[in-house]
Amino acid sequence: MERWEDEAIVLCARPHGEGHAIVAVLAREHGHWRGHVRGGAASRGRALWQPGNVLAVSWTARIADQLGHLTGELLTAIAAAAMEDAWALALLASACAVAEAALPEHEPHPLAYAGLAALLARIGEGASLAADYVRWEVALLAELGYGLDLSACAVTGRREGLVYVSPRTGRAVTAEGAGAWAERLFALPPFLTGNSPVMPGDVAAGLRLTGHFLARDVFGLAHRPIPAARLRLAERAEAERA
Repeated sequence: MERWEDEAIVLCARPHGEGHAIVAVLAREHGHWRGHVRGGAASRGRALWQPGNVLAVSWTARIADQLGHLTGELLTAIAAAAMEDAWALALLASACAVAEAALPEHEPHPLAYAGLAALLARIGEGASLAADYVRWEVALLAELGYGLDLSACAVTGRREGLVYVSPRTGRAVTAEGAGAWAERLFALPPFLTGNSPVMPGDVAAGLRLTGHFLARDVFGLAHRPIPAARLRLAERAEAERA
């Protein structure tokens, strides 16, 4: 019998059979796992297995390659903290959907877990948390092996005045280095390279930047679309920018 126990964030719960669910979690020590939850789609189960909630979970199976069964006890009701704010709901839904679709299963992802847990712990802050969400996606790309290089200009080597990112290489570029190619580059919001305040349009620009590399390098290579919740978050940011 295979068994492990851990603290975990619920990423998604999909109905399966009569009142049951297939649930994906990101566990602190064990990473991304799925399991069958008896009663997970019933009224009490739905409240417990809400995306974003932090649970003490137990996973058991006859052999490690099986789907297995999950049970859990609530530690922190993150989902409830987001219910009254549209931005909080959008950020929570996108973060859980991106983590569920991007992270390989049955592998530890301690940095991704720590970053997601820190983000969700502040989910009640709503729109003011959006820039940190973009930073989390930048960190996720790095953990998956597709990190952006925002340290110096790819053309001039300068470390100041970085305003663009190459969609091909993911490296930062100054206005001088971009030259006539500027229109083909992504805008680099200043909050990603320092402690600059977040200005109108910065979050939308950041989501366009990370969305490109997620679509190409993470979801594209796995032949998956960008999660719908992530698209809705980007649309919300663009609408507020307009």
